[in-house]
Amino acid sequence: MKLGRFFLTGFFFGIVLTKAEAVSWYRIYEMFHFQSFHMFGIIGMALFTGIIGLQIVKRKKLKDFNGFPIKIIGKERGFWRYVFGGTLFGLGWALVGSCPGPIFILLGTGTYAIAVVLVGALLGTYIYGLLKDKLPH
Repeated sequence: MKLGRFFLTGFFFGIVLTKAEAVSWYRIYEMFHFQSFHMFGIIGMALFTGIIGLQIVKRKKLKDFNGFPIKIIGKERGFWRYVFGGTLFGLGWALVGSCPGPIFILLGTGTYAIAVVLVGALLGTYIYGLLKDKLPH
């Protein structure tokens, strides 16, 4: 039953993102053309919520749903790898018209052409897994 809560939370979150038009190709198109603040506002709120949530987890030393302490491992400092990775991520997002997160939401709304994007995302992740030891990190 523990996982049922997470499933229902994800289901609710999918409905909220759909109603907020965060999965809309048109809204993403507007964002990349700097024609609307809509998506920037959603991304900004997600960033703000994430920062606050991580601070709460760190300060209250919260535990996961199995009762183990949540460990937040710091990232190595770097600049160019984040620029390169972010650029690739943004180009993929702009070309597809969807962030990887809403792929399953779009499938749930009946946009079955997004299955091609899902296959591409899984294939890209698999190829990265094969090549990650050879790439500069």
